[in-house]
Amino acid sequence: MKRRTALLAMAAPAGAWAQRGLRGGFRGAGASADSLPVAGSEQEKRILAVLEEAWKTGATYANVPHADGRMLRLLAEAGRAKHVVEIGTSTGISGLWFAMALQKTGGRLTTFEYDRGRAATAREHFRKAGVAELVTIVEGDAHQTIARLKEPFDILFLDADKEGYVDYLNRLLPLVRPAGLILAHNIDMVPEYLRLVTTNPALETQLFREGGGMSITLKKL
Repeated sequence: MKRRTALLAMAAPAGAWAQRGLRGGFRGAGASADSLPVAGSEQEKRILAVLEEAWKTGATYANVPHADGRMLRLLAEAGRAKHVVEIGTSTGISGLWFAMALQKTGGRLTTFEYDRGRAATAREHFRKAGVAELVTIVEGDAHQTIARLKEPFDILFLDADKEGYVDYLNRLLPLVRPAGLILAHNIDMVPEYLRLVTTNPALETQLFREGGGMSITLKKL
């Protein structure tokens, strides 16, 4: 019950911001949501250094901006996620944000990537950040390789081929734990997916309008 309450608490403000048309929500006196946070530990500092280097060198193909990455970390850590599944590793930026949470929750990330070159870059990012042991990269067409997933997991993050979101949702939703989350990036590009997650009575969806735009869906049942 505590875990579900924490997840709802994180999702609700994002939806409220979207409904009011506020791209940034309430920031108060702190730094912008699209900036890197202040490191709270040496491990966090190491991950943030790799993120900063990746953005400076341009090794960030089709990745989440800082605002969305910070939300990924926040949701995973607040929900004490033990297993996150990501479709669309790219060069590992979103994976680093998840790893920032997972190294605290004792969790792990399984991430799927079609492009061999981007998967290699992601592996190097994870190695430099000291989180390689938390991450399993599965290469190949995710529409086929996700069949390897057999055990329930806590969070599903979709950030790959937009036309594939519905297929990923239909096939992986049964494996998402009750009170788990389904997160989808660039949500404005996938209206059919958005219709499905907002009309299914077993799901509760709110929108986060920072960065590239993301839907945050709670599996209620």
